Amino acid sequence: MATGDESGASDVTRLLGAWRGGDAGALERLVPLVYRELHRLARSAMRGERPGHTLQTTALVHEAFIGLAGARVDWVDRAHFYAVAARQMRRILVNHGEAHRAAKRGGGQPNLPLDEALDVVGTSTAEISDLDDALRRLEAFDARKAQALELHYFGGLTYDEIAAVLDLSASTVDTELRFAKAWLRTQLGP
Repeated sequence: MATGDESGASDVTRLLGAWRGGDAGALERLVPLVYRELHRLARSAMRGERPGHTLQTTALVHEAFIGLAGARVDWVDRAHFYAVAARQMRRILVNHGEAHRAAKRGGGQPNLPLDEALDVVGTSTAEISDLDDALRRLEAFDARKAQALELHYFGGLTYDEIAAVLDLSASTVDTELRFAKAWLRTQLGP
């Protein structure tokens, strides 16, 4: 007998298949099943963002879902959907942060005094951009480790969920993440 969570996961997988097959109504039935988890992913992706961030969690969910709804992806299962959602949220946050930093650097506004400009460098928006750059370097070096870290940091997925997405054991995910985090510390500094 399936538990409620297993049943929900199979419903999501079934609806993703129907949506991929052209059933437009499947998308409408999918939204209520994935919305809460997308919200959790968005909260996880936004943890550590600066106070007063102009992009709110709900807006991040909606922007990500718009991108997901328009994407041409051969959805495999629920875990694949959430992995792609995590990546979409990462891209949105990075793009939003870059636009915010560009506006702080000028963007038609008067130049900032040096002390205010130095404050911008310490914001988590800059840290997200630095993290994104480091993840790109890690991806060039070892794509699986970069993907595991992305799913964990931006997606908030557990080791078991990451293991399911990447078709690995949870202990391998633990090893991959420990290496990736250590590598990132060397890239980003203390």
